[in-house]
Amino acid sequence: MSNRKEKYAVITGASQGLGSAFAKELAAQQLNLILVSLPQQNLAAFAKFISNTYQVQVHYYETDLSVKENVLMLCDWINQNFEVQVLINNAGLGGTKKFTEASMQYIDTIMQVNVVATSLLTHQLLPNLLQQKEAYILNVSSMAAFSPIGYKTVYPASKTFIHSFSRGLSEELKNTGVVVSVVNPGAMATNAEVTSRIKKLGFVGRLTLLKPEKVAGRCIRQLFKKDRVIMVNPWSWLAMALLPIWIKLPLLTNNIKREIL
Repeated sequence: MSNRKEKYAVITGASQGLGSAFAKELAAQQLNLILVSLPQQNLAAFAKFISNTYQVQVHYYETDLSVKENVLMLCDWINQNFEVQVLINNAGLGGTKKFTEASMQYIDTIMQVNVVATSLLTHQLLPNLLQQKEAYILNVSSMAAFSPIGYKTVYPASKTFIHSFSRGLSEELKNTGVVVSVVNPGAMATNAEVTSRIKKLGFVGRLTLLKPEKVAGRCIRQLFKKDRVIMVNPWSWLAMALLPIWIKLPLLTNNIKREIL
């Protein structure tokens, strides 16, 4: 990539976990950053840390991406002020609930962040990206995209959308300078509570448990190599690909069910 000092990477969900790992990875490659996260996530302090540590320009924007108007205002701000070379749609919401006990707000928020915000951000920033000689979009899906799961009914469906959306857009833009990639990571050890909860899932949980730094490093390397589908855990991918639905659906559901018992 050339002229990195003049270009920016936009990262959503940037304050922690995989998002913060993406920020460090790209800053280490001397790409300027626009970090996006919810308010009250210590984003200002993190942005300052990245800027001081890696000597890159870092801007930040705090907003709730579950509100469509917020997404559009964010995109307007970016398009008016920056040249975007990389867009990483990392923000996403999961959760484990009986569907009958889930509130309408719970369902709507997952769909708005995972599906609508990702689609709108991509749509609104794409003209900016197309103005660059080369540009990259990375959408974060999940291994859950490859199987429905009881007690996580909405989340896997939203990630299936992200995978399909990314592949379709990649094909549509294949003759342009914009590369669209999708990554399907498994569960990640983003903090002690999440790690403990995942390990309680037994073999399946341990099999898919990854460190965000490893995922981010692999993703960025493969993204810049123009790899359209990025798999960071071949074993979990192989299991999800080969197991028939009548085996993996009850297997995954029974493991996830332990989270609410």
